[in-house]
Amino acid sequence: MRPLPQHRRKGAAPKKRSPPAPPPRVRRDSGPTEGSPRKKKRFRPGTKALMEIRKYQKSTDLLLRKAPFSRLVREICMSFCRDDLRWQGYALLALQEAAEAFLVRLFSDANLCAIHAKRVTLFPRDLQLVRRIRGVERL
Repeated sequence: MRPLPQHRRKGAAPKKRSPPAPPPRVRRDSGPTEGSPRKKKRFRPGTKALMEIRKYQKSTDLLLRKAPFSRLVREICMSFCRDDLRWQGYALLALQEAAEAFLVRLFSDANLCAIHAKRVTLFPRDLQLVRRIRGVERL
């Protein structure tokens, strides 16, 4: 009787083959080439909004531009009296600070109303509810 080859003997574990090497990957977008602009980074929905919220919560500067706000104040003054009233710069600045503080508080309360209604979107009815709860004297 002939002896069995080494790989067929009893008790010997069969040799394991290494897995085949994967084919080389071909990159389709190998970066910007001449004439093609670089792709702009796309954020997931809501990420950019959260970044803006954090940015504006950290800052203390005014959110409305000064010149358009000044024109609006002067236009409202003209509707009350026909004279061309003059405004000091600091008076306009104080009025703008107060207006922005009022609006920020109004929107934050309206946001709480929307969250209470199990929504993340702010509706006009949320703002109306906040103004109604605050009453006429507080606006």
